[in-house]
Amino acid sequence: MPWDLDNNRPIYLQLMERIQQDIIAGVYSPGSKLPSVRDLALEASVNPNTMQKALSELERSGLVYSQRTSGRFITEDKTMLKKIKRNLASEHIRQFFEKMTLLGYNREEILELIQEALKEE
Repeated sequence: MPWDLDNNRPIYLQLMERIQQDIIAGVYSPGSKLPSVRDLALEASVNPNTMQKALSELERSGLVYSQRTSGRFITEDKTMLKKIKRNLASEHIRQFFEKMTLLGYNREEILELIQEALKEE
């Protein structure tokens, strides 16, 4: 999936969100090694220093950890991963409701639309 970055938001935050999304989606499994900073930066078409900042922040959050000479790895803490997944899902739902409200839908109408979409799937 391309790294669609928005110039109106800090790039390192977007990189963090994308890597976090990839971890939650299973692109990187718990305990697996992340590609190097340079490889990720090249893939995302960003400066390696920016990618380094994003990875350092993910490390600070506990989602990623470093092994001194081996690189960075994904946490194996399944509780943390589940919590992050739940938080991301809640945020997407909140944004969806905000957008639907801007379109003029009330909660009941939104639920009807969701039920119709699920039936069509």
